[in-house]
Amino acid sequence: MTNQDIAKTVTLKPITEIAEKLGLHADEIELYGRYKAKLPLSRIDKAKGAKSHLILVSAISPTPAGEGKTTMSIGLNEGLNKLGKKSIAVLREPSLGPVFGIKGGATGGGYSQVLPMEDINLHFTGDFAAIEKANNLLAAVIDNNLQSKTNSLGMDARTVRWKRVMDMNDRALRNIVIGLGGTGSGVPRESGFDITAASEIMAILCLAEDRIDLKRRIGNIFVGYTFDRKPIFAKDLKVEGAMAALLKEAIKPNLVQTIEGNPAIIHGGPFANIAQGTNSVIATRLGLSLADYVVTEAGFGADLGAEKFFDIKCQSAGLKPEVVVITTTIRALKYHGGADLKELKTPNVDALKKGLPNLEKHIENIGQFKVTPIIAINRFVSDSEEEIQVIKDLAKQLGIRVALAEGWEKGGAGTTDLAQQVVDIIEEGKSDFKPLYSWNQSVEEKIETIAKTIYGASDVEYTSKARADLRTIGNLGLEGLPVCIAKTQKSLSDNPDLIGRPTGFNITVREIEIAAGAGFLVPITGDMMRMPGLPAHPASENIDIDEEGNITGLF
Repeated sequence: MTNQDIAKTVTLKPITEIAEKLGLHADEIELYGRYKAKLPLSRIDKAKGAKSHLILVSAISPTPAGEGKTTMSIGLNEGLNKLGKKSIAVLREPSLGPVFGIKGGATGGGYSQVLPMEDINLHFTGDFAAIEKANNLLAAVIDNNLQSKTNSLGMDARTVRWKRVMDMNDRALRNIVIGLGGTGSGVPRESGFDITAASEIMAILCLAEDRIDLKRRIGNIFVGYTFDRKPIFAKDLKVEGAMAALLKEAIKPNLVQTIEGNPAIIHGGPFANIAQGTNSVIATRLGLSLADYVVTEAGFGADLGAEKFFDIKCQSAGLKPEVVVITTTIRALKYHGGADLKELKTPNVDALKKGLPNLEKHIENIGQFKVTPIIAINRFVSDSEEEIQVIKDLAKQLGIRVALAEGWEKGGAGTTDLAQQVVDIIEEGKSDFKPLYSWNQSVEEKIETIAKTIYGASDVEYTSKARADLRTIGNLGLEGLPVCIAKTQKSLSDNPDLIGRPTGFNITVREIEIAAGAGFLVPITGDMMRMPGLPAHPASENIDIDEEGNITGLF
């Protein structure tokens, strides 16, 4: 059966029953129908949260074969609950871009899913729409100020880099010209659209501590310069209050359920190749306040999502993860070992062994943060016992734990071994989380530390544009911000064609964007884009609805 077929076999419980498992009364939650609800920020308890256990699910470098981090996260949460632990999964919201593009749905798979999967994948509770509106309000106010004669800040339109956003893959909107049509239609200038998940508003929402901090961060968004080179921020346009008002409900995390009727929190959805790639600080804190174990994930491979989770989110919010689950598939490792995509279901120990260095590098990287890793083999029916043994032998050689995870096929019953080993690691108490760098280091030092230590680069090169951006950052006094490197997810390097564990390469920083509201800098490497395009045959071709409102084709 497809993921959607399996989901339809489940009789959903009223969300009020799910809330009761967390000690929440029906009158504390805000219902969005029978099976979704918004959670109250008032239930965040930092003292309780400090006693709970935070588990991060990451992965090896992604491949077309797929790795299954979300499925692993949900399956592990089910397994922990099977062991009698009070556990909750805290995940990101899907973006409509990938849902209608290549990836399809993003609510887990098989018997490790969050439900209702159709609602979560399509609009959900409207958080992305609110983020889009807040982002576009700032864009409208900027253009209005450029047009205004009585309320002008003297903004130089050539320095404005704020774009509009929409939650869709649409390459035709990446680079456009706005303000055409005469003097009454605005000031003509080059602009474009980003996908909503790439908006700085998304990053801000996911790092904000509360509504006041949200408004403060929005006010700190760097917009551009006046003609006499004075910086302009969103607060200078007096728009931060209205933008925060649009996010009044979106700042509240969303409660749903797993296939096995366990609670799950879903909130926020920044991509990890261009932003921090993790759910909101508020959602994570709420999970830690309401449960004893929190399973969360970070997008793409550990070189992107996990690094940003540690160095940005954990440093910002004072979080201390105790375990990192490195999601691994034999198919993906064979791809990293040079096997053809069409041959990944065929047993091939030689290709698997050639792909192991990618896994080893990610294990090594987690060790840099003084957090204990465990390899989780996301099992497929095509995996041979000999291939599984190769990974077990590697784990033994490296002195780390490994578990076979069958959450897709069996749900929590297929992940109890992984769950028990995670609990054992926590009880051993050997992890002592330490960030990779100090925010007080220079911007170049922070970039080079990540590039050389995490990616394995030999050196970092800066274009003249990036050097100019460094000077701008210095002039604005923003050197103390962490760095959120935008890099391809397909490789440890900035070249997507270099799979496995490449060596002897340099990282080239093309430019450095300023996300002062989010509270980080974005060094851009390689050919990165913030507005994806659709493939020749997008997933939307498979999605349909009948007269009764039943949706099909979400896989």
